[in-house]
Amino acid sequence: MLIFLDTEFTDFIECELISLGLISEDGRHELYVEVQDFDRLKCNAFVQSAVCSSLGRIVGAQVRKTELKNRLNAWFATLAHSVTIACDSQHDRDLLADIFDGEWPKNLTGWFDLRPLLDSEAFNRSVAQYHTKDRPWHHALFDAQAHRVGWLAWVAEKNKRET
Repeated sequence: MLIFLDTEFTDFIECELISLGLISEDGRHELYVEVQDFDRLKCNAFVQSAVCSSLGRIVGAQVRKTELKNRLNAWFATLAHSVTIACDSQHDRDLLADIFDGEWPKNLTGWFDLRPLLDSEAFNRSVAQYHTKDRPWHHALFDAQAHRVGWLAWVAEKNKRET
């Protein structure tokens, strides 16, 4: 099972998780969390403007740092016994690693790097079209959903070329 991951964080230097979005390839499994107790003083100006302004859109997403690992483990337990995480940034992967602190869910079996797809017109077009005023860029769930849509467009384009 392929799961798309995106995160938002305070800054590249003083990196602290703000939010995390996950969605399965089939769209049936989704998780979004916003960390209530992140240090807002660590946010750079871009994050304050683009990320923090989009927080609070999804009811029930707020979670404390101490609850993150349990919340994610419970969600992963509902998934298939072989999960591959797809993301476009090493920061996303590192922030997920920080949550699990070396104790990965047993069903997390692999990683897929989306960065090579960034050169694909089908992927980029679909990602860009997914984002709207109601689904802004730099929102972890909407970005994860956009990556899923981009992936599906890339796969369809690839299959079309192969037939």
